[in-house]
Amino acid sequence: MDETIGEIEKMILSGEPHLVATADASGIVIAQSDPELMAIYQGCALATPDSYGVVWALRKKGVHVDRVSGVDVADRLCELSARKGYTIYLLGSEPGVADAAAERMRLKYPGCQIIGTHHGYFPATDDEFIAQEVAPSNPDILLVAMGIPRQEKFILKTMQIVRARVAIGVGGSLDVFSGRAKRAPVIVQKLKLEWLWRTISNPKKISKAKTLPQFAKLVLLDKSGKGSK
Repeated sequence: MDETIGEIEKMILSGEPHLVATADASGIVIAQSDPELMAIYQGCALATPDSYGVVWALRKKGVHVDRVSGVDVADRLCELSARKGYTIYLLGSEPGVADAAAERMRLKYPGCQIIGTHHGYFPATDDEFIAQEVAPSNPDILLVAMGIPRQEKFILKTMQIVRARVAIGVGGSLDVFSGRAKRAPVIVQKLKLEWLWRTISNPKKISKAKTLPQFAKLVLLDKSGKGSK
């Protein structure tokens, strides 16, 4: 996590737009049949292992990393904003959720510079129009919570309009920040069963959970050898 935040801060200071992907098992499964998402994962400035399944898969390849989830990255960036003044724009979730998330994060991290919010309930045909609304705020960090692969495709399509120094897809993070959804208890996280907690808490997540056996099959059948990318 510390390395991730350090790399993101370098991107902010560069002044140029970057796309950071938080890749979980479901996203990687989707990418097998979605060339655009696959290209985003392969070409982004940074991809983090956003599930224990991805951590396990990497270790099968001899690459030892820690889980770096989108919600934890977003939380750390709000803390960094409070300390260093980097500006953040929250985009995504249902109407009102981003506003509530902004209010709660400002209370959690006094001085956190959340300079704008917008819900994520608009069609892809409106992406450039929404981006034009966001652009004048000139955020250092754009957190997009619209689910995989919608959020990644929005970022890629609009990054030269918004020109946030760092744009990150953060899934359900705004629901968590707003209090609308709760994270699994720490003991459940330590047992690496947060995916099960989310599925039980929100049955709509069942389609995402169904990708886990597919992901495991992909990993176990892969014959490319240790150290491969």
